[in-house]
Formats: sequence, C-alpha cells, structure tokens
Amino acid sequence: MTRKQFLYLVIALLVLGGAGLALFHRGIADYRASGARIGARLLPEFKIADVAQVRLQDGKQQVTLARKEKSWAVQERGGYPADFQEISGLALKLLELKVTQSEQVAESLLPRLQLADPGKGEGAGTLVEFRDGAGRQLARLVLGKKVLKKDPLNPLPSAKDGVPAGRYVRVGDARDTMVVVSDPLNNAEAGPGRWLDKLFFKVERIRTLAVGPEGAAPHWKIARAEEWGQWKFAAGGDDLNPSAAVAAVNKLGGLAFDDVVADPKPEDAGKPLAVVAETFDNLTYIVKLARSKAGGDYRLTFTVAGTPPRSRPPEKGEKGEQKERRDKEFAESLQRLEARIALEKALSQWTYLVSAREIEPLLRERGDMIAGRPPGKK
Repeated sequence: MTRKQFLYLVIALLVLGGAGLALFHRGIADYRASGARIGARLLPEFKIADVAQVRLQDGKQQVTLARKEKSWAVQERGGYPADFQEISGLALKLLELKVTQSEQVAESLLPRLQLADPGKGEGAGTLVEFRDGAGRQLARLVLGKKVLKKDPLNPLPSAKDGVPAGRYVRVGDARDTMVVVSDPLNNAEAGPGRWLDKLFFKVERIRTLAVGPEGAAPHWKIARAEEWGQWKFAAGGDDLNPSAAVAAVNKLGGLAFDDVVADPKPEDAGKPLAVVAETFDNLTYIVKLARSKAGGDYRLTFTVAGTPPRSRPPEKGEKGEQKERRDKEFAESLQRLEARIALEKALSQWTYLVSAREIEPLLRERGDMIAGRPPGKK
C-alpha cells in the first residue's frame, strides 16, 4: 500500500467514524426524548383547583358540567345537580395518569384508533375539555380505542377478546402523536345521565299506600295501624299478600332513576298512575308515573307535603334520664328529617326517567296483591 492510499483510507475511516458518531448521538437524543414521555404524567401542567367547567363529547352526544357557587350542574339537563364525586374522580385520575407508550401516527390513521375529533367523520373518540372560570382551556384530550389485555383466568364471555387495560389518548391539539395510558377510563362518557347526582327522595315510615289512575279511585290501598304492624287492605275484604305489600313499600324507600327530562312535554307521556303514600311523620308523598311514548321507560314526578310533629309523645313509665335521652334523639332525628324534606322539595321540580323494571312492585293490579293468587290473574 502506498502512502497516498494509506492517507485515503485514514480519511475514509474518519468520515465514517464521524457519521457514525453523529448517528449515535442522534439516536441517544431520540431515545431520551422518547424516554421523557414514557413514565411522565399525562397532563403535567393540569391544576384541578382552577377547573370550573368540564365538557365531554363523542360522536353522538355531549355533556357540559359547570361549577356553581358550592355545587356542580349538568347544563344539558337544565342545571340539574351533578355528581361531584364522579367529576373529581375523573379529574384526579387524569392528573395522576402516566404515559406507558408514545408513538408517531399519521393523521390519516387516527380514526382507526378512534382518535379523530368528534363531529368530523368516522372514528371519533371522546373529547374531554377542562376550562377555568374565564373560559380559558386548561387541558384538552381525545380518548380513543381501549387497549385490551388477554386474561385466560377470566371466565366471562365478554373477556374472550381481552379485558380493558388501557386506552389510546391524543393530548392537546397534536394530530400526529398518540400515547397510551394504563387505565381504560371507563367513566369518561359523554352521556348527560351519567353525571347526574343520583340522590333521590325516600319515603319512610309509611302508614298507608294507595295506587291507581290519577283522579280516580285507587286500584288498591293498604294500611297498617302501627309502624311495625301487619299490612292489610284498607277497605278489608281479601287477604293481602304480605310479600307484595312489603315489596311496594320498600320500593318507595329506595327508588332509583336513570335520567332527567330537561324539557318535559305532557303529550310525550301517557295518562299518569298516582301512588299516594302517607307516613307516620304526617307527610304525604304523591308520585305520578306515566309511560313514556318514546319507549318503555316511565316519567316520574313527585310532591311531598306536610309537617312532621315538633314534639315527642311521652312513653309510659319513662324516667328523667330516659326522657332527656329520648328527647335529644327525637330532636336530632327531626333535624335530619327536615333537612331531607327540604332537599326532596328542591328535587320535586324535575321530571325523571325510571325503568319499568325499577317500579314493577308499584305497577301491580289489585289481583296481584291478593294472597295465594298468581300474578296477573284477575
């Protein structure tokens, strides 16, 4: 090898070495940039204390949750109270979530991951926006397709293809980058009914219960002389089925609704069935149930009237300490009852949607309430 050839070889090695070193440093930089995302918080600048509005939207519906002075409300349901625990739960979860994967994705592929913006064609995800009191955007993300994980020990048929273990997410206005988080965020739904505060009225210590068409004689009426006494037909006659009576009474003590009708129209429901309950607390609840013409649900409205007793009748043979303790317990119970009545009167301004299955014990005919007679037989 001549000296000239040797010099060419050295120069070539230096050039190749420099290029390799540059590629090496570029790879390290890319790795560090990627690594900074992996394990990092999904929303590092997010401040929950500043949140005054949350909006969720998918391809079919949307909900806006707005903070009032001391509570939250669902705007699409006429300002009905929202469930603060659900709102704070979602915000806290997003605050704590960390990125488990980060990828560059062509914008044309976003619909396949259900990461497209709602209202812009197929493959839309669920948009989640947080804003402050001035309307400034605090955080924006699109929740896409759920990541499934195989679980051979799960016997449920729905787990055949895997169980939700994560979710694809697009943060901010980025259209070429998606990340994966280790939570499927199942509660992040855009249905307004999902965010309603489900606290409802509760009829307790019922003395009489009557069910029948509004403005007409009831189909049946049951009564008891004492709070823990036996239920009987108020007008006498047939023997009452005790389990049917207890089921109807207990249902009024634990009703649940599915949604709230924001703008109820009388023509959208059938003729109401009236459920009238009188209690040992001198309260009268009137619950009206009308089948919705749009489906199998019922529209429910209710009123509560009356004033509970302000004093407790003395019990036979009670002594000074007993009387003092019982009077104190009565006063505390009265205070709780009055607070509940005030809340129920506030809730009575709304029209609710309940399922037929939920109120089935209240829809029975008189024949269904007779002991020994099969349900539905006259």
